[in-house]
Amino acid sequence: TTGPSDSDSSPTVEPVEDNPDGGCHIYRNGYYGSSIAVVEGILEVNIIQMTSIQMTESQAENSLVDFVVTCQGSLPTDVCTVVSDPTCQVSKSVVCDPIVVTDECLLTIRRAFEEPGTYCINITLGDDTSQALASALISVNGGEST
Repeated sequence: TTGPSDSDSSPTVEPVEDNPDGGCHIYRNGYYGSSIAVVEGILEVNIIQMTSIQMTESQAENSLVDFVVTCQGSLPTDVCTVVSDPTCQVSKSVVCDPIVVTDECLLTIRRAFEEPGTYCINITLGDDTSQALASALISVNGGEST
Protein backbone atom coordinates (compact mmCIF):
# COMPACT_ATOMS: atom_id res chain seq x y z
CA THR A 1 0.00 0.00 0.00
CA THR A 2 1.05 3.54 -0.50
CA GLY A 3 -0.22 6.54 1.42
CA PRO A 4 -1.26 9.63 -0.48
CA SER A 5 0.71 12.80 -0.20
CA ASP A 6 -2.35 15.01 0.21
CA SER A 7 -4.55 15.41 3.24
CA ASP A 8 -6.79 12.38 2.37
CA SER A 9 -6.01 9.78 5.05
CA SER A 10 -7.39 6.69 3.21
CA PRO A 11 -4.69 4.40 1.82
CA THR A 12 -4.72 3.23 -1.79
CA VAL A 13 -3.78 -0.31 -2.85
CA GLU A 14 -1.70 -0.94 -5.92
CA PRO A 15 -1.21 -4.50 -7.23
CA VAL A 16 2.41 -5.59 -7.27
CA GLU A 17 1.98 -8.50 -9.71
CA ASP A 18 -0.83 -9.55 -12.00
CA ASN A 19 -1.46 -13.27 -11.26
CA PRO A 20 -4.53 -14.42 -13.26
CA ASP A 21 -5.11 -17.76 -11.47
CA GLY A 22 -4.86 -16.22 -8.01
CA GLY A 23 -2.63 -19.04 -6.81
CA CYS A 24 0.66 -18.99 -5.04
CA HIS A 25 3.75 -20.40 -6.75
CA ILE A 26 6.56 -21.98 -4.80
CA TYR A 27 9.77 -22.96 -6.49
CA ARG A 28 12.23 -25.30 -4.83
CA ASN A 29 15.59 -26.31 -6.12
CA GLY A 30 17.73 -29.13 -4.81
CA TYR A 31 18.18 -32.89 -4.74
CA TYR A 32 16.13 -35.66 -3.14
CA GLY A 33 17.75 -38.86 -1.99
CA SER A 34 16.41 -42.15 -0.68
CA SER A 35 17.66 -45.68 -0.18
CA ILE A 36 15.91 -48.95 -0.97
CA ALA A 37 16.64 -52.16 0.90
CA VAL A 38 15.84 -55.38 -0.98
CA VAL A 39 14.99 -58.27 1.33
CA GLU A 40 14.80 -61.90 0.34
CA GLY A 41 11.72 -62.86 2.36
CA ILE A 42 10.34 -66.32 2.99
CA LEU A 43 10.26 -67.95 -0.42
CA GLU A 44 8.67 -71.35 0.11
CA VAL A 45 7.00 -73.45 2.83
CA ASN A 46 6.57 -77.23 2.69
CA ILE A 47 4.80 -79.63 5.03
CA ILE A 48 7.09 -82.66 4.82
CA GLN A 49 5.49 -84.87 7.47
CA MET A 50 2.26 -85.22 9.48
CA THR A 51 2.35 -87.55 12.48
CA SER A 52 -0.44 -88.44 14.88
CA ILE A 53 0.60 -88.42 18.54
CA GLN A 54 -0.46 -91.59 20.34
CA MET A 55 -2.20 -90.84 23.61
CA THR A 56 -3.57 -92.95 26.45
CA GLU A 57 -7.31 -93.54 26.82
CA SER A 58 -7.57 -90.92 29.61
CA GLN A 59 -5.88 -88.28 27.38
CA ALA A 60 -7.92 -89.02 24.24
CA GLU A 61 -10.24 -85.99 24.42
CA ASN A 62 -8.30 -84.30 21.56
CA SER A 63 -6.29 -85.81 18.72
CA LEU A 64 -2.82 -84.27 18.44
CA VAL A 65 -0.94 -84.05 15.15
CA ASP A 66 2.65 -82.90 14.62
CA PHE A 67 3.40 -81.10 11.35
CA VAL A 68 7.05 -80.97 10.28
CA VAL A 69 7.57 -77.87 8.15
CA THR A 70 10.53 -76.57 6.16
CA CYS A 71 11.03 -73.25 4.41
CA GLN A 72 13.47 -71.47 2.16
CA GLY A 73 14.60 -67.86 2.21
CA SER A 74 14.69 -65.74 5.33
CA LEU A 75 13.91 -67.27 8.72
CA PRO A 76 10.34 -66.87 10.03
CA THR A 77 9.42 -65.21 13.31
CA ASP A 78 5.83 -66.42 13.60
CA VAL A 79 3.60 -69.29 12.50
CA CYS A 80 -0.16 -69.35 12.02
CA THR A 81 -2.25 -72.46 11.51
CA VAL A 82 -5.75 -72.22 10.08
CA VAL A 83 -7.92 -75.33 10.40
CA SER A 84 -10.84 -75.31 7.96
CA ASP A 85 -13.46 -77.62 6.53
CA PRO A 86 -12.33 -80.02 3.74
CA THR A 87 -13.12 -77.43 1.04
CA CYS A 88 -10.79 -74.89 2.75
CA GLN A 89 -13.67 -72.37 2.74
CA VAL A 90 -14.99 -72.33 6.33
CA SER A 91 -12.43 -71.64 9.05
CA LYS A 92 -12.85 -73.61 12.28
CA SER A 93 -9.86 -72.29 14.25
CA VAL A 94 -6.82 -70.05 13.90
CA VAL A 95 -3.74 -70.36 16.11
CA CYS A 96 -0.73 -68.03 15.81
CA ASP A 97 2.50 -68.32 17.78
CA PRO A 98 5.87 -66.54 17.77
CA ILE A 99 8.76 -68.86 16.93
CA VAL A 100 12.52 -68.71 17.09
CA VAL A 101 14.39 -70.35 14.21
CA THR A 102 18.12 -69.82 14.52
CA ASP A 103 19.92 -71.72 11.77
CA GLU A 104 17.87 -73.96 9.48
CA CYS A 105 14.19 -73.57 8.73
CA LEU A 106 12.91 -76.89 10.05
CA LEU A 107 10.22 -76.83 12.73
CA THR A 108 7.54 -79.02 14.27
CA ILE A 109 4.09 -77.59 14.90
CA ARG A 110 1.68 -79.49 17.17
CA ARG A 111 -2.05 -78.88 16.79
CA ALA A 112 -5.08 -80.40 18.52
CA PHE A 113 -8.26 -81.59 16.77
CA GLU A 114 -11.40 -81.85 18.88
CA GLU A 115 -13.18 -84.46 16.80
CA PRO A 116 -12.49 -86.94 14.01
CA GLY A 117 -12.93 -85.75 10.45
CA THR A 118 -11.21 -84.38 7.37
CA TYR A 119 -9.66 -80.94 7.65
CA CYS A 120 -7.87 -78.45 5.45
CA ILE A 121 -4.71 -77.14 7.12
CA ASN A 122 -3.06 -73.84 6.10
CA ILE A 123 0.30 -73.18 7.74
CA THR A 124 1.66 -69.66 7.25
CA LEU A 125 5.20 -68.69 8.19
CA GLY A 126 5.92 -64.98 8.43
CA ASP A 127 8.50 -62.38 9.33
CA ASP A 128 8.51 -58.56 9.28
CA THR A 129 8.57 -58.39 5.48
CA SER A 130 6.99 -61.54 4.04
CA GLN A 131 4.69 -64.52 4.43
CA ALA A 132 4.53 -67.93 2.78
CA LEU A 133 1.81 -70.58 2.93
CA ALA A 134 1.55 -74.35 2.68
CA SER A 135 -1.74 -76.29 2.63
CA ALA A 136 -2.68 -79.92 3.15
CA LEU A 137 -5.74 -82.09 3.70
CA ILE A 138 -5.64 -84.30 6.76
CA SER A 139 -7.97 -87.00 8.00
CA VAL A 140 -8.14 -87.28 11.78
CA ASN A 141 -9.73 -90.49 13.03
CA GLY A 142 -9.96 -90.77 16.82
CA GLY A 143 -6.30 -90.27 17.66
CA GLU A 144 -4.99 -91.45 14.29
CA SER A 145 -4.32 -89.32 11.23
CA THR A 146 -3.55 -90.20 7.62
